[in-house]
Amino acid sequence: MSKIVVNAVGDQCPIPVVKATRALREMRESGTLEVHVDNEIAVQNLQRMASGHHLPVRSERLDEKHFVVTLDVADPSAAPAEEPPMVCTPDVRGSFVVAVDTQFMGRGDDALGKTLMKGFLYAVSQLPQLPSSILFYNGGAHLTVEGSDSLEDLKSMDAQGVEILTCGTCLNFYGLTDKLAVGGVTNMYSIVEKLAGASKVIKP
Repeated sequence: MSKIVVNAVGDQCPIPVVKATRALREMRESGTLEVHVDNEIAVQNLQRMASGHHLPVRSERLDEKHFVVTLDVADPSAAPAEEPPMVCTPDVRGSFVVAVDTQFMGRGDDALGKTLMKGFLYAVSQLPQLPSSILFYNGGAHLTVEGSDSLEDLKSMDAQGVEILTCGTCLNFYGLTDKLAVGGVTNMYSIVEKLAGASKVIKP
């Protein structure tokens, strides 16, 4: 298994995708290609490139200006033969906000509600236009902490620039402050501000 690291920090579209494509063509054995970039647009373009070649891909935001996109390459011979067209996609985030106030979706059986919420957040992550923010408060705070079934989907959206914000008072109330695993902490003033400024609010 090999691991190739590509530094595309500071490079604008389409350079990160070009560098990643060249690195894929140079791979001689299965392994991973890790691309470091500094903007959400590069993350989105790399994910589209990987999906177009049927390569498993995941992304992580290390800080505000440092993202890592990792492609799993099982068969190097299937790497793209040509460099991609020089097309840069726009930011896919919309101006709507998702507000989540519980770890369960709907009323009735909690086990079913938990499964539905996991499916809901996955579906949000697959929208052609992602929300600008996802706000978690009250019981929803359980979804952004260690052990949450939705962490992978939330981290993917976080890496693409979606604000993942959890109510600090709620984390403290449930004893989860030290277990936050994705996004940042917010307060009620900021929650109200984001809800009021949204083009629309989606609430499961």
